[in-house]
Parts: sequence; C-alpha cells; structure tokens
Amino acid sequence: MEAMGIFSRLGTLIKSNINDLITKAEDPEKMLSQVLLEMQQQLVEAKKAVAVAIADEKKLQKQYVSETDKGKEWERKAMVAVRAGDDGLARQALARKQEHENISTQFQQQWIAQKQAVEKLKDALRLLNNKIEEAKRKKNILIARKKRAEAQQQIANTMQGLGDTSAFDTFDRMAERIQLMEAEAEAGAELAGELSGDTLESKFHALEAGGGSEDDALSELKAKMGLIEAPKGGDAKQLGAGTGKDEKASDTSAAGLGGLTPEDLKELEDLDLSELDKEAKKA
Repeated sequence: MEAMGIFSRLGTLIKSNINDLITKAEDPEKMLSQVLLEMQQQLVEAKKAVAVAIADEKKLQKQYVSETDKGKEWERKAMVAVRAGDDGLARQALARKQEHENISTQFQQQWIAQKQAVEKLKDALRLLNNKIEEAKRKKNILIARKKRAEAQQQIANTMQGLGDTSAFDTFDRMAERIQLMEAEAEAGAELAGELSGDTLESKFHALEAGGGSEDDALSELKAKMGLIEAPKGGDAKQLGAGTGKDEKASDTSAAGLGGLTPEDLKELEDLDLSELDKEAKKA
C-alpha cells in the first residue's frame, strides 16, 4: 500500500502542467531542474518501496516452501507410524501434516498475490523511469528554446537600439567637437606665427614666387589696349599674337625693322653667318 501511494504521488507530479509551472517561475530552466529533482527523489523512494515489496514476496515464498516441506515431513512420519503398527500415532502425524498444508496454502496465496503486485510495481517503475528520461529530454528541448528566445530577444533589443538616433547624434556632436578642436589648433598655429614673424616672411616668399605675375598680366593687357608702350622684354609670343591680329601694328613693326618682314627675319636666322663673313672679306 505504501508503494502504491508513492507511485500515485509520483504519477501526479509527472502529470502536472509543466508549462503552467514555467509560466509562474522566474527562471524556467531552474524550475524545470527543480521539477526533475523532485521526480528523481520520488523515484528513489519508489525504488525503495518496490525493493521492500520484492523482499516481502521472497519472504512469503520461503514461508510457503517451508510449510510445504513441514507437511511432507509429517506425512513421512505418519508412514513410519503405520509401518510400526501405531495407527493412533499415524493419525496424529497426519493431523499435523494437514495443519502445515493449510498454512502453506495461505502462504502460497499471499505469495502469488504479492508476486503479481511486485510485477506490476516493476512495470510501473520502468514506466516512470522512462517518463523521467522523457522529461529530461523535454527539459533540454525547452532550455534550448529558452536560450534561442533569449538570443532573438537580444537581437531585437540591439536592432531597436540601432533605430534610436541618439547614438548617431552623439557621433555628430563628437565630429563637430573635433572640427572645433582642429580650428582652434589652426588658429593657435597662426597666432604663434604672427608672434614669431613667420607669417611676414611667408608673405614675402609668396610675393617673390608669384606676386609679380598679376602685374605682368596687367601690363600686357594695357599694351594690347594701346594705353602704354609694349614692354621691351615682354613675351614675344603674346606680342606676336597681338600684331597678327592688327595689320596696322604689323606694318609698323616691319618698318621699324628696316622694312623686313617676320619671314625675312626667319630666313636671316636660318643663314650661316660664318659664310656671310667669308663673302664680305672676298668682296
């Protein structure tokens, strides 16, 4: 009876709504572990109860065998009394034999009933053990689902955080701050140059390097417009380009060169001057 009570409690525990327990628990993994722990403890108690039932079954079997053996012994003694011609003693031995057979029959009935109960308890124990193993597998599956749900929730929280513009606003503020720092650094460097005279020297370097280019361009422009005389050391190509466009200026230039045209000057440049010197000496 005690064993059956244990199995009843264990069966009720296994049939409990685990999902409801998980819902009420703060940590489903801990709750499942606690349920399995209780199931294991109940299973241990059930095994002990089954062991006691098996021991009782073995004890009843031994008592049955013992009473059966005693009945056979008194039957043998009755035979001895009959051979000895003592029928009264034989009757007493047979009466004692009958008593042991009656007790043996009772033990046999109890043993058979206990044996059947033990077999049922063994089957129930195997079934409950399988249920616990199944619960362990379900626990592992549920824990895996829990961890996957936690990972998905973490990803969702991360994506939700990315949708928040506060982080990007922080980057923009930092970029503006860095630009301000760069401007302050440049201003500090310029101020240091002013104090050391480097800025003045740099201005002269710039003036020497290309400062007169604007003045030269202005003079050439005025010369083209006839406002001033063309510079003697000016750009020949640019002046030539100007005379090419103005036929009157070309005639004036040619007259200034003794009536020689630019083509004549080109031919003179191509002549070997040494040959001209030789001809002059001969003449």
